[in-house]
Amino acid sequence: MFDLVTKHKRLLQVILAILVLPFAFWGVESYTRAGRGGNEVASVDGIPVTLREFSDELRRQQDRMRQLLGAGADPAALESPEMRLAILDSLISQRLITNAVANAHAALSRDAVVASILASPEFQVDGKFSAERYAGYLRAAGLSDDGNVDRLRLEIPASQLAAAVAGSAFEPRTSSARLAAIEAEKREVAEAFVSADAFLSRVKPDEAAAKAYYESHLADFKVPERVRAEFVVLSAEAIGQAEGASEAEIKTAYDAKAATLGEPEQRRASHILLAGKDEAGKVLAEARKSPQSFAELAKKHSQDSGSAANGGDLGMNPRGALASKELEEAIFRLKAGEIGDVVTSPFGFHVVRVTAIQPAKLRPIEEVRKELAAEIIKQKGMKKFAEAAESFNNMVYEQSDSLKPAAERFKLKIENTGWFSRQALGEAGPLANPKLLAAIFSPDATRQKRNTDAVEVAPGVLVAARVLEHQPEAQRPFAEVRADVERRLARREAVALARKEGEAKLLELRKGADAGITWAAAKTVSRQETQGLPQAAIRRIMSTDAAKLPAFAGLERGEEGYALYRIAKVIPSGPAAGPQAAELQARFDQRAGAAQLDAYVSSLRARAKVEVNQANLERK
Repeated sequence: MFDLVTKHKRLLQVILAILVLPFAFWGVESYTRAGRGGNEVASVDGIPVTLREFSDELRRQQDRMRQLLGAGADPAALESPEMRLAILDSLISQRLITNAVANAHAALSRDAVVASILASPEFQVDGKFSAERYAGYLRAAGLSDDGNVDRLRLEIPASQLAAAVAGSAFEPRTSSARLAAIEAEKREVAEAFVSADAFLSRVKPDEAAAKAYYESHLADFKVPERVRAEFVVLSAEAIGQAEGASEAEIKTAYDAKAATLGEPEQRRASHILLAGKDEAGKVLAEARKSPQSFAELAKKHSQDSGSAANGGDLGMNPRGALASKELEEAIFRLKAGEIGDVVTSPFGFHVVRVTAIQPAKLRPIEEVRKELAAEIIKQKGMKKFAEAAESFNNMVYEQSDSLKPAAERFKLKIENTGWFSRQALGEAGPLANPKLLAAIFSPDATRQKRNTDAVEVAPGVLVAARVLEHQPEAQRPFAEVRADVERRLARREAVALARKEGEAKLLELRKGADAGITWAAAKTVSRQETQGLPQAAIRRIMSTDAAKLPAFAGLERGEEGYALYRIAKVIPSGPAAGPQAAELQARFDQRAGAAQLDAYVSSLRARAKVEVNQANLERK
């Protein structure tokens, strides 16, 4: 477990951060300058949550979900009403806390905000504040420097307030132990499935039912508005590649960065993790008496399940790689082959031995040439991009009947798309950006065929587009979609029949009959180890009363049918210890903090006047 925490420390931090209300330090548009009325998605005590602010946050969260889920991301889910409402609730929560800070007159001074911006790693290059990078951020966010500073005067203390409220909560140790036991409990379960497919041949919807379904679901059978477009891309990367990096520039960069281009000292160490200090002292004495048996002692005594099997080996690590600062300091004090004194850390007591030391060394220029060249090219590209961006934007706006002048001026290729709709982001390719899509589907672009504004779709990437052809939304006639309607109705009726039979079999099983069920091979599952079962099934299995075994549970599985589960054995967990207990306690404390923050926000909301513009919330 200690090894797991060491290797995945950053991932665990990200996951824990997501559990708490996300407070976008750099991500909320200034609401003090926003327009009112039709531009609002909601208002909190008269302070608006603007449509742009909502759209930007929706895009950010969608991008985050795509990064987390990869190819498994469902585009429909990312644009669902539930997702949109969750984003709005988050923005309203932020606004409530920000208003609380304003009402308490706790805003930061302008000087303090400017200092935080200058110190922010986001705006630094080679450890120094980059005005170009900061200007690029302001341009992408549609903010002025003064507007950004005014916004952060409230948002920084609001973020600190939210963290303080969440950080003051903790889960009592007795509750944590009980929760840990519940989470770690395992159950042996077998599955059987009543498939809806088996009932499809029994149902045949009549024409009247099909027409009624069509009339009540007209929106499902529309051809969405579509366009075919051309576009040009001005990117810092392409500009930089065209500029290149000379040998002299690479040598100058190497000389300037010599101190940071070296490989840091790394050390390989093994440890034995123990729960008690006295026990650790005894193991230390054994290890010093017989250093060659250290690996066997680790296998026998260590409570770090991740490294014990490997003789306690933690691998080769530089400073900053280990989860325990105390253990790392001990490792970097020892000589190769030396066994140190017992080390105390939040995870327990460690007996440590350094097995190898790899000294720091300077990497030769041949080894870092490519990365130095890439950095030079990037810097050149960003500088030239900042110079060209305004001119590019003006040209596509002022000569709005064609992209050709801008393409010729900046040596860009005009590219064409196929047909795509506003919703089918995958078909839009480089144009799949909410702000750019909104411009493409505006009357100016679809009817007048004017160029869109140049939109920064990513840092250092501007795209301008022009609609070539436009097809408005159209209703598909019943005759054209009849087969699809009948398939939907047949599936719905088959699912209902599968559910009815599944529920009847579940009742028989609970009465002691075998119900003619053929069970699949049994699996041992827990809340963490699902063995491929859906989370809904795991929740049903783990919450089913298992006082008398076998116990049975059932669950409707959407259009697939109905699943039955036979629970044959309950396997209780032992008490968590060492780093595992510390990790679980931290997770439960984090959960308690999220609940406390949620309660605090709810109390603010109960006293505030919150209004939601439903039309703008649903607006795509």
